[in-house]
Amino acid sequence: MEQPLLSEEKRSEIDENERLSSYQYVGRTGSVIPTASLAGMDVSIEEIRSATSFSTPYPPSIHAPLISSPEPLPNEPAIPNQSPYAADYGPYSNDFQRQLLDEVEIRELLIDHIGHRCCWGSRPARTWKIHAVEDCNVYVGTLETFLEEREVIRETEPYLGGKIDGKDNTPELGIWELDLRSQFPVLFVPYKETRVEIPNSETTEKCSDCAGRGDIPCPTCNADQEPGFYKENQMSQCPACYGRGLIAHRDGSDTICTKCDGKGKIPCATCGSRGLLKCKTCNGSGSLLTRKIAVVKWKTLSTRKVSATSGAASVPDEIFHRAKGVQLCNTQAYQCTPAYFADSFFLNTFSSDVIADRASVPPTARVICERHTISVVPVTRVTMRHRHQSFSFYIVGYSREVYLKDYYPARFCWGLCPCLEWLKV
Repeated sequence: MEQPLLSEEKRSEIDENERLSSYQYVGRTGSVIPTASLAGMDVSIEEIRSATSFSTPYPPSIHAPLISSPEPLPNEPAIPNQSPYAADYGPYSNDFQRQLLDEVEIRELLIDHIGHRCCWGSRPARTWKIHAVEDCNVYVGTLETFLEEREVIRETEPYLGGKIDGKDNTPELGIWELDLRSQFPVLFVPYKETRVEIPNSETTEKCSDCAGRGDIPCPTCNADQEPGFYKENQMSQCPACYGRGLIAHRDGSDTICTKCDGKGKIPCATCGSRGLLKCKTCNGSGSLLTRKIAVVKWKTLSTRKVSATSGAASVPDEIFHRAKGVQLCNTQAYQCTPAYFADSFFLNTFSSDVIADRASVPPTARVICERHTISVVPVTRVTMRHRHQSFSFYIVGYSREVYLKDYYPARFCWGLCPCLEWLKV
């Protein structure tokens, strides 16, 4: 039976769909990359929420329904789900969405960069010959672990009477039994901290500083007394008349000391010779009210790795981390697993290395969710030459940030620019 002829455009579309079928796990959001343990099944966001809500360390009450499909990072455009790679680039090649820069753009970017530097001349950027333009794209992998940490501290204050919220009412809640849904932040915030009083945790106890008496011996007039003992009405020598009660004058006359009224002794300046001072810890009540406070911290631990070719090895990793690139993978799960790329052993290994460097979780914390991304950042290395001199600089990311390491031929500050910047001259 004859088959209807397909147009060239239709046939090309079918071939393209068949070619991209092997990339079914790349660039998808809201699911975990299939592994052998998952038997090839995607894990939905609802399953992520369920895993975090009903795992042993977490009661269901502490999680708000906040887990959503992961979005691309603000500074990285995501590749479309249905087509992880543009057809004319070839899988995972260095030409993937390469920056097409002509000579005019390259010079304008360098001149703009130099314009923000003190004492740098623009003549090499304007006149030197562009000797070489090299693509050396860089892969950036990140693993963000969003966790919740809880610990208990004790707060005390003077107990001045009244009703206390103790265990006699209802049992005290455990640290992970507190319902903090109203405080739960947006996922992957850098840091948030809140403090919540644990219900039914108040207790009263005797003040240890004054042994429940409300007063402590005066440290001035009873410094040599045994603990718990004191003496009243202790007087000290008058510093004005040195205990004589009289003030001697140069003409040989004496007058009564006004400071001690002629007695030669004065009461203790600290306690008024009472021998006791009110305890500052309990404010004289003799009792303390103690309550437990839950300190809850939400924070994101980040693991970042950069895979750069030798051409871009001199560029600091921080430049690549803040550069705009294209996401090859963006997954979110309770615990992320290495991404799977159908025909790139390098990217599979790179993703595994990022996952293997997962940040350690403190024993007082629990993991809420993880997000794993792999991005490719376009990097162009430009070499300019004039006679026997040359220098190189880099154009990084789709924001086209220029990075010039050390040498630039038209610097007229004799190396003093860093000093001037430090002095803010």
